Amino acid sequence: MDIKPLILIVEDDKPIKKFMKVSLEAQGYKCIETEFGNAAISLIFSHNPDIIILDLGLPDIDGLNVIDKVRESTKARIIVVSARGRESEKVEALDKGADDYLTKPFSVAELSARIRVALRHFNVDNNPQNNVQSVFVVKDLKIDFEKRKVTILHEEIHLTPMEYKLIELMSRYAGRVLTHKYIVDEIWGSYFDNDSQSLRVFMANIRRKIEKDPAQPQYIITEVGVGYRLVDE
Repeated sequence: MDIKPLILIVEDDKPIKKFMKVSLEAQGYKCIETEFGNAAISLIFSHNPDIIILDLGLPDIDGLNVIDKVRESTKARIIVVSARGRESEKVEALDKGADDYLTKPFSVAELSARIRVALRHFNVDNNPQNNVQSVFVVKDLKIDFEKRKVTILHEEIHLTPMEYKLIELMSRYAGRVLTHKYIVDEIWGSYFDNDSQSLRVFMANIRRKIEKDPAQPQYIITEVGVGYRLVDE
């Protein structure tokens, strides 16, 4: 018997909370809900959800504080849904450990797509047999980690060592937004001056090599002011 994924909805707008719950349960998910941050923390530790849909503007504590308190203790994927649309707030939420960020208003279809991506990563991370991934494939792009080889339509793409490190990092977290700071820290180390100009240059070079039309990328998507996301479907 299949076990339904458990989703915790943390939202203080009752009509939105009810709408999300009804929509997600109709898709076969099991949902629990609360409008308070402190109650959310208790539910996370007691129910161990697979996905957390988290509003930031909660009546008792800020959603960012919820992330701070639970991120080290849960493997659940955290999808922030918030009316706060400023780039700095998105970056802060992602840097604190959120896995994705949706700005209100959003469609059920978009939320469902983000949940499917989050569940795939949750299942991979929690299945020891899947922890060692040797090949990544999306659309016509293939990355062979053992051979350190990147191909498009079976034609090898010649990347510099730094370009390969960047696309390998993004492929490990495909479907998720990686902030400029996170990428710089992972590739160059936190001692590196956090100037995203060098990163933009490297990304532009990678796009020229793998994208059919770099101006309209289908693989590496820019989340303006936040970072980059490698698609996974």
